[in-house]
Amino acid sequence: MLDSAVQRTNMVAAQLRTNDVRDARICRAMETVPRELFVPERFESVAYMDRVIELAPNRVMMDARCFGKLLQLAAIMPDDIVLDVGCGTGYSSAILALLAARVFALEEQEELASTALLRLQGLRTENVEIVRGVLPSGDPAHAPFDVIVVEGAIEERPSALLDQLTDGGRLVAVRKEGAAGYGCLYIRHGNAIGERNAFDAWLPVLPGFAKPRGFTF
Repeated sequence: MLDSAVQRTNMVAAQLRTNDVRDARICRAMETVPRELFVPERFESVAYMDRVIELAPNRVMMDARCFGKLLQLAAIMPDDIVLDVGCGTGYSSAILALLAARVFALEEQEELASTALLRLQGLRTENVEIVRGVLPSGDPAHAPFDVIVVEGAIEERPSALLDQLTDGGRLVAVRKEGAAGYGCLYIRHGNAIGERNAFDAWLPVLPGFAKPRGFTF
């Protein structure tokens, strides 16, 4: 079996660079953080495959391609403050910690939040704070944020999160429209929100971000 450093290099080469993720900081971060430390033990052997990985019911770690493209879309700067919505076991926050000044890792499931704290402490990641709370509500106590990354799909505009962006702030997520999905960028311009779809993507809908279903008879 290849060692994890080689697997990370191969992942970046095959899953990021071939999909137009050219940002050197993102590639370097994803070559640095040991992805296998953040997946359930039964998935360690497939941690670097091109696939989502189940962390808990209805919760997944994004595939590297989708995550890398969302990060590139967000254009994270070294002095940015980032909110990581649905941080899961902390892998996404560990990557974000290498790109931004400070990361608030929002998680509502106690077991996932506890795992994230342990893994991030093990890597001596000092600029990430784990925050417990309801995901669609964001983290108003630490707002505003320069960037918000949503670790799953959404089915409608996340208004509460968008309200927590700075002027010029960016939110990235996979937006699900029927059977299709798109990596989507939202940007705040004063009181207005611009948005655009950037690439095809698929993720399960993050709990709390599904569109309300109408009554059926």
